[in-house]
Amino acid sequence: MIERGSSTAPVNPPAGTPATPVKPRTPPAATPRRRGGFLGSSNGRKAVMAVTGAVLVLFLVGHMTGNLKAFFGADSFNEYANFLRTMGEPLLPYRVALTIVEVVLGVSIVLHMWSAISLARRAGKARPVKYAARRKAQAGGYAVHTMRYGGVVILLFVIYHLLDLTFGTVNPAGWDGTPYERLVASFAPERWWVTAFYAVAVLMVGLHLRHGLWSAFQTLGLASGRSYRPLKLAAAAISAVLVLGFLTVPVAVMIGAIK
Repeated sequence: MIERGSSTAPVNPPAGTPATPVKPRTPPAATPRRRGGFLGSSNGRKAVMAVTGAVLVLFLVGHMTGNLKAFFGADSFNEYANFLRTMGEPLLPYRVALTIVEVVLGVSIVLHMWSAISLARRAGKARPVKYAARRKAQAGGYAVHTMRYGGVVILLFVIYHLLDLTFGTVNPAGWDGTPYERLVASFAPERWWVTAFYAVAVLMVGLHLRHGLWSAFQTLGLASGRSYRPLKLAAAAISAVLVLGFLTVPVAVMIGAIK
């Protein structure tokens, strides 16, 4: 007969048997933190991409508005170009404010490219095996497929654009020409290939902008329910306005509307 509680009572080992030592339980090891702090995390790099993207969008809006002054004549466009070099005076010396803007833009471009490349590499490492079936989603759309090559085209165009209209190195009017004269000489009918290169680069910028705006809406959780379709149309509309705004000036020069 088994006494009550004997089934759970401790069993004493036979005499002469060495007792087995009981090992204390060790707490689980703490998960090591990712190095790099906030910028080392995916959220931090997404924030960098968002902030730098906003800076670049503001620059595009201001640059497009200034370009449209060419429709008001040479004096209006040259005054705008002179304002860029004298803004901040007399508080700041000549061209200092413009130099600050150029440095901010350069840093924004570098950080934007760094965050985009690092996030893409991190996503590839997190999913080393490709899906067996291709999913039809926004990430598989034409905009994403052109992001990599479009970025290269835009970078090459920015370099040429600076040599052409800013420094006048490859411009027929040269450094001595006024900003309006360099603009007209750059997009002259016989230099149609410059206008074509400009158009391709601007279209790539539009695709980047459309995808970036739509991704921002999704990241902020705004693109859901009834707002999904309107925000998608808004991203496309904003991009289209900027593309058309940038293309009107070179096309007008090429057809002789601006001369």
